Amino acid sequence: MGRLLRKPSSWPVRWRLAAASAGLTLVILLAFGAVIGQMTTSRIRDDFNREVTGASQALAREFRIVYTPLGRISFKQGPRLDDFVRPDGASARVFDLNGNLVEESDGAVDMGRLSPGLTTHEGMRIYTSQIVNGTLVTGYVQYGRSVAHVDSTVDRLWLFIFAGIVGGTLLASLAGVAIAARAMRPISALTATAREVADTGDPSPHMPDPQVDDEVGELARTLEKMLRSLDAARGERESAMKKQREFVADASHELRTPLTSVLANLELLEASLRKPRDEEERAMVDSALRSSRRMSRLVSDLLLLARADAGRAGRHTLRDLAEVAGNAAVEIAPTLAEHELTVENEVSLNVQGNADELHRMILNLLDNAAQHTPPGARIELALRQQGDDAVVEVADDGPGIPPSMREQVFGRFVRGDGPADRAVGAGSGLGLAIVAAVAASHGGSVEAAESESGGALFRLRLPLAKSEQTVTPA
Repeated sequence: MGRLLRKPSSWPVRWRLAAASAGLTLVILLAFGAVIGQMTTSRIRDDFNREVTGASQALAREFRIVYTPLGRISFKQGPRLDDFVRPDGASARVFDLNGNLVEESDGAVDMGRLSPGLTTHEGMRIYTSQIVNGTLVTGYVQYGRSVAHVDSTVDRLWLFIFAGIVGGTLLASLAGVAIAARAMRPISALTATAREVADTGDPSPHMPDPQVDDEVGELARTLEKMLRSLDAARGERESAMKKQREFVADASHELRTPLTSVLANLELLEASLRKPRDEEERAMVDSALRSSRRMSRLVSDLLLLARADAGRAGRHTLRDLAEVAGNAAVEIAPTLAEHELTVENEVSLNVQGNADELHRMILNLLDNAAQHTPPGARIELALRQQGDDAVVEVADDGPGIPPSMREQVFGRFVRGDGPADRAVGAGSGLGLAIVAAVAASHGGSVEAAESESGGALFRLRLPLAKSEQTVTPA
C-alpha cells in the first residue's frame, strides 16, 4: 500500500507498465463507449419516434369523418381504439377540424394542443396525424406514448457501457501486470544474480542464459562479459597480492639471518671492549646493538604478519593455553619490576594452535599493558572457560583506551599517544596487530574494552579443542 501512495514515477517498472496499459485501455474504451452509446441511444430514440409516428398514421387511416349540413359523422374501420392502444400502454384521441374531441381511448391523458408532427408533452412523445378523406383534411389523431420506458432502456445501455469500460480496464490492468511480470522475469533473474555478486563480492557466478535474442538477452550477455572481466581482474589481483605476501614473508625470513649474524658480531665486539679507553667505541657498539635488536624484533613481527597474510601459519597441535600463558608471564616478569603482575591460570584450557604464536600473542598483550601504563600500575592476566571458548583477559588500571580507538588499536603501525605511554618512539606499532592476526589464524577473536578499574581490558577468545585429543606440552 505504501508503494501505491508514492508518485507514479517511483513505482516499480511492472506497475508502471500495467498502469500505462490500463490507462490506454481506459481511454480507448471511453472513446469507443461514447461513440457506441451515442449511436445506440440515437437509434433507440429514432426507433421509438418511428413507432409513435407509424402508430399515429396507421390510426389516422382507420378513421373517416364526414361533414353534412346537419353535422358530422365519424366512423372507424378495423379494431376499436382501445384495442389498438392497449398493447403499448399508449393514449389516443381523435379531433375534428374545429378541435372538438370526437373519441379517445380509455384512460387517455391530455396531450396538449394539436400540433402536426412530433412533440413532447409531460413525459410523453406525441405524434399528431391528419385524417384525410380523399384530398380533404377532415380531422386529427393524437397518439402518444410515455418516454419512461425508452429512458430506462437508455439508462441501462449507458450502465452496461460503463460496466464494460470498468471491467475492461480492470482486465487490462490484470493482464498488464501479468504480461509485465512475465516480461520482467528475466530482469528479476539478472537482478538476483547481480545482488548475489554485490553481497558476496564474488564475481564468479554466471548470469542466467537468455532464452531469446532480444534486448534482455543482450543485457544478460553484456553483464556476463562484465562479470568474466571482473573475475579475471580479481584473479590477477589476488595472484599479485599472493606473490607480494609471499615475497614479504620470504624477504622477512631472509633478513633474519644477516641480522642474527650482525647481532652476534656486535655482542662479541661489546664483550671485547671492556677497557676504559674503549668507552667511546663501546657506546657506539651499544647504540648499534640496540638498533639491531630493534630491527630484529621488527623483522620478526613483519615475518609473523606476512606469514599470516600469506596463509603460512605454523603447525597446529593440541596445547594447554594456561601453560602457554604462564610461560609468557614468566618471560616478561623481569621487565615488569615497576608493575604488579597477577596471573590466574589454574584452569587447563586445551586449544589447537602453534605454541610459539600463542606465546607471542599473550606476551604482546602483557608487554602492551606494561608499555602503556605508568609505574606502579596493576596488570592482571586471567584465563577462564566460557561455553566452547577459552577466554584470556589482560586488564590494567592505567588510563585506558578511548572508545573511538578500541577498533583502531589492532591496526598495523598504530601507536598510543597517552600521557602514560612509554612506548612512544620505541614500539613498532605491530604488537596488537600480531595479537589480532594470531587470534584470527586460530579461529578466534580479540576485542578491546574497559576494565573494572577504568583501565584497558583486552579479551581474547579461542575455540576449545575436542576433549579426546592429547595435549602436547608447550
